[in-house]
Amino acid sequence: MDRRHVPAAWLVGAACGCVAVTLADPGDRGVPICPTKALLGLDCPLCGGLRVIASLGRGRLADAVDHNALVVVLLPFVAVWSLAYAAAVWRERPPPRLVLPEWGWVTIAVALVGYSVVRNLTGNPVSRYLNSSLS
Repeated sequence: MDRRHVPAAWLVGAACGCVAVTLADPGDRGVPICPTKALLGLDCPLCGGLRVIASLGRGRLADAVDHNALVVVLLPFVAVWSLAYAAAVWRERPPPRLVLPEWGWVTIAVALVGYSVVRNLTGNPVSRYLNSSLS
């Protein structure tokens, strides 16, 4: 396979996966459980991501935000970066790089840990809304 076709294959695979998840309706049953949820009983920052994809595929933004607001916010950035990467490789140019100062990476790490902590707290309305419960 030509090097230029690899990103296109990844994008097509991701699109097919999104369609499959949307059609399969992960809903409340048959969803593979996240390893963090299985081992520790805690929601990781991406828990509920499959249900987010399925909800967005059906045009239900409110349901997607209910499953995982962070994934909903990050998806457009991931999609745009993926398309830019594929376009650069296809044109045989250097792919875009995500360059952040060290404090930027630390901020992202702290935000992810903080999001995980808040969504796993019990007894307050914010964590109730942010957890990936199947309700």
